[in-house]
Amino acid sequence: MDVKNRGIPLTTVLLFLLVSAIFSPPFSAANQLLTNKNRKPPVSFHSLVSSTIFPVRGNVYPLGYYTVILNIGNPPKPFELDIDTGSDLTWVECDAPCKGCTKPRNQLYKPHGNLVKCGDPLCAAVQSVPSHHQCTNPNAQCDYEIKYADHGTSLGVLVRDNIPLQSTNGSLLRPMVAFGCGYDQEYHSSNPPPSTAGVLGLGYGKISIVSQLHSMGLIRNVVGHCLSSSVRGGGYLFFGDKFIPSSGIVWTPILQQSSSVKHYESGPADLFFNGKPTSVKGLQLIFDSGSSYTYFNSQAYNALVNMVNNDLKGKPLNRATEDQTLPNCWKGAKPFRSVSDVDNYFKTLVLSFTKSRNSQLQLPPQAYLIISSHGNVCLGILNGSEVGLGNSNIIGDISLQDKMVIYDNERQQIGWVNANCDRLPKS
Repeated sequence: MDVKNRGIPLTTVLLFLLVSAIFSPPFSAANQLLTNKNRKPPVSFHSLVSSTIFPVRGNVYPLGYYTVILNIGNPPKPFELDIDTGSDLTWVECDAPCKGCTKPRNQLYKPHGNLVKCGDPLCAAVQSVPSHHQCTNPNAQCDYEIKYADHGTSLGVLVRDNIPLQSTNGSLLRPMVAFGCGYDQEYHSSNPPPSTAGVLGLGYGKISIVSQLHSMGLIRNVVGHCLSSSVRGGGYLFFGDKFIPSSGIVWTPILQQSSSVKHYESGPADLFFNGKPTSVKGLQLIFDSGSSYTYFNSQAYNALVNMVNNDLKGKPLNRATEDQTLPNCWKGAKPFRSVSDVDNYFKTLVLSFTKSRNSQLQLPPQAYLIISSHGNVCLGILNGSEVGLGNSNIIGDISLQDKMVIYDNERQQIGWVNANCDRLPKS
C-alpha cells in the first residue's frame, strides 16, 4: 500500500515533535554577506527585503514527493530536499558518520566546527516539548530528534552554515542559517526510503528557514508553492511576497494554536459533493506539502467513500480490489491513461470555509484521483485514522496541485489561486 505522510511530525498528531537541541552563538543580520552585480552595499537594511524562487521537481504518483535543490556551504554543495510545510526543521543527511543515510558518503553534509550550542535562542525552539535530549550545558552541542507521522525519524545536531540565495533584486544573499545535521535516520515503511538528502521545513516555527530569513530582514515572512499535475510534474517554490498575484486569491485565516508546534491549519470547513452539502462538516484542515495524499478522519473519510461509490453506480467502473496501490481503486473496460479519461465519472468536491466569506477550496477529480500503474483510477483521499493521524485532516500534495498556495505568516492567512505551475512567475 503506497501511503506516504512524511510531512507532519508525529508529535503534531500523537504527541508532536520530539525535539531536543543545543545551539551556537547568536548572530545578527549584520553578519550576512550580500553581493550583487554592481558590488554596491545596500542603501539601508530594509532594501535587503526581497524574494527568492526555486524550481521544484517531483510528482504525487508514482514518486510521492516534491523537492528543491538547496545549496549549502562555501563553496556551496547541492542537496535535494523534500519540501514540507508540515514541519519546521530543515535537516540534511550528515557525515558524522551517518547511519541510515540514503546518499553515498561524498554527497553527505560534512560539519566543520559549526555546531549550534545549547545556549542559542533557537535551541529552545526545537526543545519546545520535553524529550531525552534536554539541554543541561549552554556550551554543549544542540541535539535534536524528530519523528514524522509515517514513523520515520531523524536524529542529529544543529549546525549553522551559509545558504546562498539568489534574490529577485539581483543580489546574492549568503545568510548563515541553522539546520539539522542528521546522522541517524530510520524509515518504518513498506516502501523504500526517499532518495532525497533531507527535508526542507517550511512551517512557521522559529527554527523554520523562512522564519530565520525573515528575522534577518531578508524576506517577508511568506512562503508559497505551485505543484504541477502534469506528466513531468515539477513546479516552483518561493520565499517572500514578490510573486503573489495582485488579485484572484482566496484567503482563509490560519487558526491560532496553543500547541508549541505550529502548523498551517485552517477551518472549520464543510464538504460539498457535486455542489450539494453533505454530512461532513466542521473539518479542521492542515495544509501539508510533505504529505502526498489528502487525509480525512474516519467519519469524514467513510462518508466520502460511500458518496463516491453510490455516485458510481450504473457507470462503467468496477472495484479493482486486486490493485493495492491505494485502498479504493476502480477499473474500466480498458486501462486509463490519465485522470481526464474519467472526469465525467467523478464529481467536484468543495471545502467551504465557514468563517471566511466566499472561501472555497475546489477539488476537481484531478485534485483527489490518481491513475495507478495498472491503469486503474484510485481515490487519493485516505483514512488518516488508519495511519496514526487520529482526528486530524490533512490537505496533501494531490489537492494542492495546479494552484499557487501562499502561506502568509505576517497576516496569519493561507491563500490559493489556480495557476500554471509549469511556468515560473514574474516578480
